[in-house]
Amino acid sequence: MSALPPRFEITPREIEAVLARFYARIRKHDTLGPIFAAHVSNWPAHEAKIARFWKKAILHESGYDGNPMMVHRGVSQMRAEHFEIWLALFDETLAEMLPPHPRAAWSALAHRIGRGLRLGIEARDAPKGAVPNLR
Repeated sequence: MSALPPRFEITPREIEAVLARFYARIRKHDTLGPIFAAHVSNWPAHEAKIARFWKKAILHESGYDGNPMMVHRGVSQMRAEHFEIWLALFDETLAEMLPPHPRAAWSALAHRIGRGLRLGIEARDAPKGAVPNLR
């Protein structure tokens, strides 16, 4: 257990439930589904890994030590505009499953992380020598 308090009140089971519903949506999505299918062969393991990411980010639990930026940059089919879709699906899932405060707090954190990942993909795809987008 961490000495830091959670960013907001949510249980590990709630995190896992949100991710299960969210990734069920991802698998069915016309744009994102095929990208994920090409890179995720074991959905339970993927969901568990992402749950560890969010538990670390929200609850300050140990257990995740990956590098999301490098993973996302390594997916050649990933485009910057995919993060807008991802976040919209995530927000829909949060709205269905959580009360207002944890929903808003988790959404804000996801949007902040998504913005950083999107910028990383934009930088990867930018022409050599292009001025970086810092928005």
